[in-house]
Amino acid sequence: MTTVSTPPLVAPPTSSWRQFYALTKPRVVQLIVFCALIGMVLAVPGVPSWAQVQLAAWACLGIWLVAGAAAAFNCVVEQHIDARMKRTAWRPTAKGELSNRQTLLFSAGLCALGSAILWWSVNALTMWLTFATFVGYAVVYTVILKPLTPQNIVIGGASGAMPPVLGWAAMTNDVGPEAAILFLIIFLWTPPHFWALALYRVEDYRKSGLPMLPVTHGSEFTRLQMLLYTFILFAACLMPFIYGMSSWLYLAVAVVLSVGFCSYTWRLWRSYSDTLARQTFRFSLIHLSVLFAAMLLDHYLLG
Repeated sequence: MTTVSTPPLVAPPTSSWRQFYALTKPRVVQLIVFCALIGMVLAVPGVPSWAQVQLAAWACLGIWLVAGAAAAFNCVVEQHIDARMKRTAWRPTAKGELSNRQTLLFSAGLCALGSAILWWSVNALTMWLTFATFVGYAVVYTVILKPLTPQNIVIGGASGAMPPVLGWAAMTNDVGPEAAILFLIIFLWTPPHFWALALYRVEDYRKSGLPMLPVTHGSEFTRLQMLLYTFILFAACLMPFIYGMSSWLYLAVAVVLSVGFCSYTWRLWRSYSDTLARQTFRFSLIHLSVLFAAMLLDHYLLG
C-alpha cells in the first residue's frame, strides 16, 4: 500500500535497526496511518469512548505493521531499480547492506504480527482488507503493474486509497458509502501527485526502465492528464459535503485546496519547469493532509 513517495531528508541509516526501520518507509507509513485514523474518527459519531480509543490504537498499530511489511517487500523487488535512481539509491537493499533473506523475513514478521493484532484486537474484516491491500501493493502493483504499464499509478492507486476504508472497517466492522467517498478522493489524488514527481525525475525513471507516463507518452501528455485528474478530484472533494459527512468548514477548505491544486496543474500544463513540478508535488502533499485535517476538525466542531 502506498499513497506517497518522497526523497529522504536525513542521512542514510548505518546501524542495523535503523536500516530495517528505513525499509518500512516511515514517512509514507505515517501518512497511511493518518488517513486510516481519519476513517476511524469519521466512523464514530461524536467523541469516542475509551473502548473506541483503544480499538483505534490497536487498528493503527496493526495497519502500521502491515504497511511497513509491504514497503519492505517493495524494497526487495525493486532493489536493482532503486540502485539506479538518485531518489532511492540510499535504501539498504539497494546498497546491499541488507540481504533479500533478511528483508523478506522482516517483512513476513511485520505482516504476520500486524495481521494477528488486527484479527484478535480489531476484527476479521479489517485484517482481510489490510492483507488484501498488502497483496495489492506488494504483488499486483509492484511486481506486475509497475514494470508493465504506464497506467501503473492509476490502477495501483487502489491499494494506496484503502487506508480510510481500513479505518472505517476497524470501527464499524463494515464498509459504508462514506468510506467509499474517502477512497475515491485518494484514488483520484494519486495520479497527479505521482506524475508531478515523475516529471522532474523523468531521467531517473528512464534509466530504471519503468514505463512511467512521462517516459512513455512525454511531458505534455502527462501534464494534460494531471490537469484532467485534478478537475475530477475537485468534484470528488465536494462529495463529503454533498453527502452530509461534513459541513461548511470542510467545504471552504476543500474548495480553496482544490482551486490551488488545479491552478498548479494548469500552470504546469501551460508552461513546464522542474521547479514548478516540484512545487506541484509538494502542494499535493499539503492538499491531502490539510483536506483530511479539515474533515477531522469539521467532524468535531460542527458535526
